[in-house]
Amino acid sequence: MPPISSHFLELFDAAGQARGVHISAELWSRIRDKALPILERALYELDPSCRPQPEERPEPVAEWESLLAYWDFTYPPAYDVACAHCGASTPDWRADEPRRFRLRGANLGGLVTFQCQSCKSLILKKHFKKHLTVECLPYVERCS
Repeated sequence: MPPISSHFLELFDAAGQARGVHISAELWSRIRDKALPILERALYELDPSCRPQPEERPEPVAEWESLLAYWDFTYPPAYDVACAHCGASTPDWRADEPRRFRLRGANLGGLVTFQCQSCKSLILKKHFKKHLTVECLPYVERCS
């Protein structure tokens, strides 16, 4: 590649360290479709915060309401949620705006799951007939 071109120019600082690249609009239009996926993958590795957030599905509140409608445990329902990993907590997850914890699922067997919005940990509240147990699992990023 020629060292100086109106279409491609590598930029260096006074110490000779590479600082960037300038690509003309014409060159970019020719390579964009092939180069952009490669650049995005590299960018997401260098700076994960640049990743687009996946679309969040709505909280399954109807599942929670079904659990409450058929509640036959020996204790009242608890609305408090706490994350053992980052220390976030709330006395009533339903009242928070914005949400500190998002309801991920609830079933008639008594399992209710939440996701911490601070550290993305998963909080499992397991309702048994006479007692409740709580587990907090750290967030694990899935490979795609």
